[in-house]
Amino acid sequence: MRSGTVTFATHIIGALGVDWATIESAQPLPLPIAAGAVRRQTYTVCVDAWRVPLGMRIETQDVTASWA
Repeated sequence: MRSGTVTFATHIIGALGVDWATIESAQPLPLPIAAGAVRRQTYTVCVDAWRVPLGMRIETQDVTASWA
């Protein structure tokens, strides 16, 4: 693998459990990764404070990766 991107879909959840919005963010994958190798990476997902009013929370529920 020579290039790739990981995309996070972070959901903004209201106090009653209603999904108010989904914010997507993307970061490059740590490359190169050899065939059959395993690589672990920790990512920080940031959301502007004004998008998450008091009583709401965020959850990153969906993660996708694409590579070439």
